[in-house]
Amino acid sequence: MSRKRTPDQESTDSTAAVIELPAADAKPDGQSFADRVGQRKWTPAPDPFAIAADYIAGVRLFESRRDRQMAIKFDEKPSQPVIDKLKEAGYQWNPADRIWAYPVRSESARSTRIEAEGLYQEIRRTIRQEKGVESAPEIPF
Repeated sequence: MSRKRTPDQESTDSTAAVIELPAADAKPDGQSFADRVGQRKWTPAPDPFAIAADYIAGVRLFESRRDRQMAIKFDEKPSQPVIDKLKEAGYQWNPADRIWAYPVRSESARSTRIEAEGLYQEIRRTIRQEKGVESAPEIPF
């Protein structure tokens, strides 16, 4: 027959294990594991970030989420036909940043990104033809 213990009586079982948890002060950041569960360290993405680049043609496509714009940057001044294509597409020269920029609006952000990629590919091919370089695949990021 089992006998009930009262809180003031000690256990007669000698096999009970006692586990001591380390103090929260022992952690380098001062938080216990239970406090850190579910917490993630946020690391910001680079802005602007590169979408595509062709180093032989000397042209790169960027997107800036902070400035809400797509940007095309050239290593050297592009030819007049390339500038005309940029102007036709609605890109404007930004002399401070030395880029051709197009605003990204929230209602048309996806289509703007797709159109920017298409324009980049067209400009890339044009510059490669002007330089007499065979068309090769771009270097993806």
